[in-house]
Amino acid sequence: MKRFLLLMSVVFLGGCLGMPQSVKPVNEFQLDSYLGTWYEVARLDHSFERGLSNISAQYSLRDDGGVKVINRGYSIEKGEWKEAEGKAYFVEGSDQGYLKVSFFGPFYGSYVVFELDKQGYQYAFVSGPDTDYLWLLSRTPQVAPEVLEKFKQMSKERGFNTDELIYVTHDAIN
Repeated sequence: MKRFLLLMSVVFLGGCLGMPQSVKPVNEFQLDSYLGTWYEVARLDHSFERGLSNISAQYSLRDDGGVKVINRGYSIEKGEWKEAEGKAYFVEGSDQGYLKVSFFGPFYGSYVVFELDKQGYQYAFVSGPDTDYLWLLSRTPQVAPEVLEKFKQMSKERGFNTDELIYVTHDAIN
């Protein structure tokens, strides 16, 4: 568990709060609609998620006005769940999909929602501080083919290497 927390925080040790030049956060962001459970559908590879399946994130309000983040994934190799708890806060304004998130002490990294299904908040395209960090999140473990194609196209246009995307397996593990 300690190793998982440490690995989850490695990306944030530099305090990176920037974003790729080609990425712009969504406006008219509504946190209340974003809260709840999201499933990771696709991502670029990172050591802190390597070997995990069934990855999800749970977002809820914190007493201090921030967002509580619980990331969870199943390690097939170890046969156990890994979980990390973090916190997130808006960087510029609560109506913009640009937050800073921390899983380790005072070190924060960028969490930039650059595309969002604003009708029902059913999917979100998320970047980190540079083009090495990319996620497709959904309210369901799978997305429609057109959402996946839109994700790949928009991400590629913004400089992400979509040839290296990993598609997360979701199965019936409890």
